[in-house]
Amino acid sequence: MEQNSQAEKSSQINILEAQIRECFGRVVYSHKTQEKCADIVLKIHKQLKLSLIIISAIVTTSLLIKLFGNNEWALMVGVILSTLLFGLNTYMKDFDLGEIAQKHTNAANELWDIRETYLSLLTDLKADQLSINQIINKRDELQKRLSNIYSGSPRTNYKAYKEASQALKVNEELTFSDEEIDMFLPKELKKN
Repeated sequence: MEQNSQAEKSSQINILEAQIRECFGRVVYSHKTQEKCADIVLKIHKQLKLSLIIISAIVTTSLLIKLFGNNEWALMVGVILSTLLFGLNTYMKDFDLGEIAQKHTNAANELWDIRETYLSLLTDLKADQLSINQIINKRDELQKRLSNIYSGSPRTNYKAYKEASQALKVNEELTFSDEEIDMFLPKELKKN
């Protein structure tokens, strides 16, 4: 009877571990995608700001050329670029890209904490430190926290997901060899 109970517990733990591993993987991707989305939006923000400065400088220069000379082309350049400047400023007024980038960064930071908590839960599970009820309670708590984070997070896009996938699978951004970890540790904690 004791062996059946032990086998049943082992089966339940394996099922819970499989689900928690799946959740952990999704959070890893969500975290990295939010980071990449923040990077993309911030890059666009900086490019737009620089474009506004450059266009403003050209408009001013063209108007000064027209003012001090009789160059009709300078007036045309000034009018065309001034119209473009108006459009860009209107766009920037409606979308605060700096704030959007910050929201992606905040979501990534919150997801990082969830990711690390899932990792700790998997470690405790493998070390056989938790009962079935403790595992279920911690899993459910993480799901609630995760739901709150997702509901307040900005949407990501396919480009950010592709970059996250590249970062995780090819660049191995979350993976360290024993040698790399040993470089950060004092001699007493090194593995090799």
